Amino acid sequence: MEFIDHTSPEVRDFVARTVSTVEGRVAQTVALYRAVRDEIRYEVYDADLSRTGLRASQVLRAGAGMCIHKSIAYAACLRAIGVPSRLVLTDVRNHLSSPRLRELVGGDVFRFHCLTSVHTGQRWVRATPVFNKNLCRLYGITPLDFDGTSDSVYHPFDQQGRAHMEFLHEHGEFDDLPYDLVLTGLRAAHPRIFADADRFATGSLVADAQGGLS
Repeated sequence: MEFIDHTSPEVRDFVARTVSTVEGRVAQTVALYRAVRDEIRYEVYDADLSRTGLRASQVLRAGAGMCIHKSIAYAACLRAIGVPSRLVLTDVRNHLSSPRLRELVGGDVFRFHCLTSVHTGQRWVRATPVFNKNLCRLYGITPLDFDGTSDSVYHPFDQQGRAHMEFLHEHGEFDDLPYDLVLTGLRAAHPRIFADADRFATGSLVADAQGGLS
């Protein structure tokens, strides 16, 4: 696989470090979810959308990325322990995006939000190892957890009861990232957020949160 490069040294080292003392497939699946969620910083700004930048091995080296990067990394980690995984691509409405991000995106609808489909041994479930604990705290959102057996998809409301995220359209599930589909779609839907052909504008979600949400 070009992007879910689960046999790469970076993926294998991350997995070994995370689950070396964890017994059982479900427990390892959960441990990897939490490691990807919290050890890889979620950041939309300055996202590297090049073919190299979207490989799981590079995401782990960089230590940061947006939903696509983090879901690819988690899918690779799962495959490294023998758990089947796929990528799920959707369009969502995010009610708690910052004013600057909404301006760059062109509203509150984000194309090609990515999460991970995980096979539990019995069925496919979905997990979203995206928003790390620190960022959730700043935005007033309870972190999404995953028990390894049931869907962990999105926060319908924040801690104040305000609508946070809703799914609008699903593009499907994929064994590897459909790169041309995603990049073409992102460029068409959100042209102002691109600083160049395959990198988003600079900024910081932490700084946006500290500046206040509308």
